[in-house]
Amino acid sequence: MRSDDVRISTGLLRGTRGDGVRRFLGIPYARPPFGERRFALPEPAPAWQGERDATAFGATPPQRPYEGPLGELLPSVTIAGDDILTVNVWAPEDAADAPVVVWIHGGAFERGAAALGGYDGTSFARDGVVFVSIGYRLGVEGFAVLDGAPANLGLADAALAVEWVHREIAAFGGDPGRITLMGESAGGSLVAALLSRPATRALVRGGIVQSGPLEAFTRERAARPTLAIAKRLGIPATRDAFAAVPPDELVRVRGDIARGSSPLGGVPGFGLTADGEVLPVSPHTALAGVDLPLLIGTNTDEYRLWLTPAELAAIGPVKAWLAQRAMKVPRAAATAARAALPGASPGERLGQIVTDRLLRAPASAVARARSAPTYVYEFAWPSPVRDLRAAHAVEIAFVFDGLETAGAVALSGTTAPAALASEMHGAWVRFVRTGDPGWERYDQRRLTRVLDVSSRTEPQRRASLLDSLAASHP
Repeated sequence: MRSDDVRISTGLLRGTRGDGVRRFLGIPYARPPFGERRFALPEPAPAWQGERDATAFGATPPQRPYEGPLGELLPSVTIAGDDILTVNVWAPEDAADAPVVVWIHGGAFERGAAALGGYDGTSFARDGVVFVSIGYRLGVEGFAVLDGAPANLGLADAALAVEWVHREIAAFGGDPGRITLMGESAGGSLVAALLSRPATRALVRGGIVQSGPLEAFTRERAARPTLAIAKRLGIPATRDAFAAVPPDELVRVRGDIARGSSPLGGVPGFGLTADGEVLPVSPHTALAGVDLPLLIGTNTDEYRLWLTPAELAAIGPVKAWLAQRAMKVPRAAATAARAALPGASPGERLGQIVTDRLLRAPASAVARARSAPTYVYEFAWPSPVRDLRAAHAVEIAFVFDGLETAGAVALSGTTAPAALASEMHGAWVRFVRTGDPGWERYDQRRLTRVLDVSSRTEPQRRASLLDSLAASHP
């Protein structure tokens, strides 16, 4: 690697270049959100004197790594420091007016980092795309609902990062008029939310949502994790009270409360708030009218990341029926699940219903409601690791064409099909370049690209189950 310099509006950066790619890491787009800036909207980063080192990632937000079986599958990284609101740029050495993609990582709104090895942007830069990844506040710091503080601070961080990209990316050879947003899980939810904000939408030309929840909570529902922490600490749910507690202590308390739960059950998790300000309208409603190309999809077996085979086997007919009653799953959906999954166990059918309700049914409903170009996929390749099959997050390494990374091996093993990774990465790059991934749009035929060893485009699978779940949604 050789040293490389670039000047942006706030000063001179020293990064690296090699193998046809320029890399600039840990660039601040906002001031550190600590001290007097805790639980406040982000403030743009100030200018600096001299040359700033941009050869290492910025600090990671306060968080607790995944534990137990999930921790064995999902890696974590900890980088100390306060400069957590940073961006990272990978650009082709010869980039000039190149398309740009902004990656937003997932992690249930309270874990994850742009610094994870699986999110390296080299493969996109290799294929002519300027790749940017961003950090944002997580957990209590980013998504608490507090009296006296704005909601959705993590989303506000991401919006400011997109403004930074639009303003600065030309210095790296990117075209500010050709920015596409891309995210997975909570990151996909943030992409949907950013597209729902008129000010942010005006800065981009498309979005990719991978397995992202699309509905923002009411303030009452979104406040539940915050209120549980306040109760445990014996303090009011106010900005002043929470700002008096160190971030690591809030992470510890939240971890103690949430231990053993998952996105499929247990204590309520963090999410977006339909606050009318930072997020004017919930994405599941707003995306229908967003006149930009959208690539959206889910994985066939999302639920298998969170439930081990033993846990699935422990769910018998009675337990599954009681769970469906508690979740108010309509009779039509339960009937459709039995018809669509005739060989599945009660636990597998329950897991499919829950994740279809959370992820796939809303994505399908949004796709059906849109008139702008919309492309739907279903990632279906079955990972042999722990019988994950096409579980949540398995597709990420294929999108990045990075099957050799430690995180990819943990989820997919060592025999994952490289041809599928090449196909998916190529389709995502094509969408970033042109707004079209290479298969037919989703319309009344409900054509979906099923991504597998032998990919095909066909009418959406389990459509009756999706429709019955969508019809039951308020």
